[in-house]
Amino acid sequence: MSLITEAAPVEVATPKPPAPRRRKAGGTPYAFLAPALILFAAFLAAPIVYAGYLSLRKVKVSGLGLGSKARTEVWAGFDNYARSLSDPDFLPSVGRIGAYGLIVVPTMLGLALLFALLLDANRTRAGISRVARVSIFLPYAVPAVVASLLWGFLYLPRVSPITDAFEAVGLTAPNLLSSDLTLWAVANIAIWGGTGFNMIVIYTALKAVPSSLYESARIDGASELSIAWRIKIPIVMPSLVMTFVFSLIATLQVFAEPMTLRPLANTISTTWTPLMKVYRDAFARNDLYAAAATSVVIALATFILSFGFLKLVGRRAFDQED
Repeated sequence: MSLITEAAPVEVATPKPPAPRRRKAGGTPYAFLAPALILFAAFLAAPIVYAGYLSLRKVKVSGLGLGSKARTEVWAGFDNYARSLSDPDFLPSVGRIGAYGLIVVPTMLGLALLFALLLDANRTRAGISRVARVSIFLPYAVPAVVASLLWGFLYLPRVSPITDAFEAVGLTAPNLLSSDLTLWAVANIAIWGGTGFNMIVIYTALKAVPSSLYESARIDGASELSIAWRIKIPIVMPSLVMTFVFSLIATLQVFAEPMTLRPLANTISTTWTPLMKVYRDAFARNDLYAAAATSVVIALATFILSFGFLKLVGRRAFDQED
């Protein structure tokens, strides 16, 4: 009796194909970035650097100030900043901007969130979403100067239909361009023009949420109000943070609305806002150095407030996306 043993099959290792070589990108990415970098450097970075340079200079007048060498530019240090911050018109303009921001930012973002939630609650129903979105967003497409002119004529008592409507029911229309209501009149223009943009940002964030999440909450017995408060608002919190930062920057840079309304009302001074003070110093007083110092102060305040707010709430708002 013979024992036959079968030899175990020999496994032949197949060689692995060589890993493809990665081609070096070279200068291709930089070539695509070059136009944007050039425009950024030429129209944003360079003016900021030049404004900082001018803020540290001043003109020294020799003799009567006549002749080609009678006026020379010399180093001023921080004298322009001291003059800018000690200007009696500067702090009142900052106070008005603070009050303006307390009115505009919460009201505008609150309305934007409300409109976005209402549109999202009806996104499965036909007939209102497209018309409502366009109607709410349309004021944002109107330039600030045009919007200010439109509202300015609505504010004028002699030509305003608002005055006629009040008189028709036997009431006296308020003078919206009076010293007590000017701040509210300017804030109304900003709210009217900016709510639509912020609403679109928040609504877009809501559209990215799957409907199954809401359906699960409804099956568990959650009401529409509870879904909005406990699910939708926390989800769009990053969008709310972003729109708040944009609104904060726009508040610190408000210029077009009060500048356009100024010829219609004697209650708006040339230094009603910090940027209007910059305009007065640069073009009315021909003091570019003080205007540059005030501009740098406004830019630093914008950066500090925006960066500080993002550091305060950014981690809490954006960690939920991970």
